[in-house]
Amino acid sequence: MANYKLIALDMDGTFLTEDKTISAENRKAVEAAAAAGVTVMFSTGRGIQNVLPYVEELGLKSPIVSVNGSEVWTAPGQLHSRTFVEPDLVEKMLSLALEYDTWYWAYAVSGIYNKEKWVPKIDSEQWLKFGYYYEDEASLRAIREQLISWDMLEVTNSHPCNIELNPKGVSKASGLKQVCELLGIEMSQVIAMGDSLNDVTMIREAGLGVAMGNAQDEVKELADVVTATNEEHGVAKIIEQYVLR
Repeated sequence: MANYKLIALDMDGTFLTEDKTISAENRKAVEAAAAAGVTVMFSTGRGIQNVLPYVEELGLKSPIVSVNGSEVWTAPGQLHSRTFVEPDLVEKMLSLALEYDTWYWAYAVSGIYNKEKWVPKIDSEQWLKFGYYYEDEASLRAIREQLISWDMLEVTNSHPCNIELNPKGVSKASGLKQVCELLGIEMSQVIAMGDSLNDVTMIREAGLGVAMGNAQDEVKELADVVTATNEEHGVAKIIEQYVLR
């Protein structure tokens, strides 16, 4: 039996149900894993302000990887590292959003901004991530191709209708590697679970990479294991099978 020391969980579409709550089954499994001495943490595209309520609900004191790896926290409230998106790149991404008339949002250190609430000056903020949401597949593909052609950003998604951008080289895997260093463990001792393209790096590099039953096909193809959906407590099933047995 592999000796897993860390469980890294994506939140939306993975650990949380569709109505953004924690199921009793998942809660119980996380508590049992923690009691067995395994570190359970979130590795998410969300900004820290949208992670902490769940961390508090579970009573976790573990590290956190937020905004797809742009921030790594040693523990809640203790920042370990932060990587910024250059303001001129944010400017370029914004003009692309305006050109295609998409919904857009961005995480800065000071908070979340979007199409309806944007900043007066881009260079007055410290940017962590930019995103587009658009239900028109052709436009989304065109935007994605342009972004990839710049070769300056990590281009992923957290939903089939969105695109998420982080600085080149910054991913959930790069964040988890820092966490492994902090904990003195190897990536081979990590179980990583997710459902979207922003989870691919950590699923590929963890000792056990798990795709949810509701994951995008590309993610399922790369995973070591496919579990049940987020509505069927797929996270709890993996913890029971690979950690608690």
